[in-house]
Amino acid sequence: MKKIITVIISVFLIFGLVGCGNSKEASKNQDKKTIVVGATPVPHAEILEKIKPILEKKGYKLEIKIFNDYVIPNTALNDGELDANFFQHIPYLNKFNSEKGTKLDYTVKVHLEPMGLYSNKIKKIDQFKNNVSIAIPKDPTNGSRALRLLENEGLIKLKKGELVTKFDIIENKLNLKIQELDAPQLPRALNDVDAAVINTNYALQANLNPTKDAIAIESKDSPYANILVVKKENKDKSYIKVLSEALNSKEIKEFIKEKYKGSIIPAF
Repeated sequence: MKKIITVIISVFLIFGLVGCGNSKEASKNQDKKTIVVGATPVPHAEILEKIKPILEKKGYKLEIKIFNDYVIPNTALNDGELDANFFQHIPYLNKFNSEKGTKLDYTVKVHLEPMGLYSNKIKKIDQFKNNVSIAIPKDPTNGSRALRLLENEGLIKLKKGELVTKFDIIENKLNLKIQELDAPQLPRALNDVDAAVINTNYALQANLNPTKDAIAIESKDSPYANILVVKKENKDKSYIKVLSEALNSKEIKEFIKEKYKGSIIPAF
């Protein structure tokens, strides 16, 4: 009987220790103190650098991992290598989730990067002539966004729809040659094409200012605000809430306004 009682007590102790361990692990995951965020260099990493002091005051450390493409930051987040990422807008996130079967979600909108049309050869829209070559981003959402910008400037006409491609052009009087390239390559392509529609983060890296250097620029009421993205099950965790609040703070709003002079604007 004593042996049986001893065994029972041992089992309870083991399960109690396991439960305690699981509780500690759950608490650790709920409120981890080092937050790892993936971001493209400009302006996302720059903005993240500015929230480090805000997070430190609340007991958190921020680790920023730099990426130069639009796919790996999402796969790394989905695989648990990141706690969050900051580089994309809502239409791109929705498209990625649909195609990859991921369950990523966003917490806050941070800023808008108006997409611009740039050229080393052409200064004004009315200078576009027959057979001009224009490079646009290769990914579906930014490619669609670029084509809408060209349409708004009267260079082409497109079918209706949320996402369009160059095959949805229904009027192209100038016979414009639309080339699709990976977004990071677009600034370098300006020497090889007549013009290019470039995302602001890559334009800034190439010392191109949308408000000064772009022939045409996206409207400020564009729906393509950049967002903080996390795994859906982590949205309500304490460290994500603190991170989201820091990115939507008064300090960051003022930083965006002063640093980027209208080339990037707050979305909160």
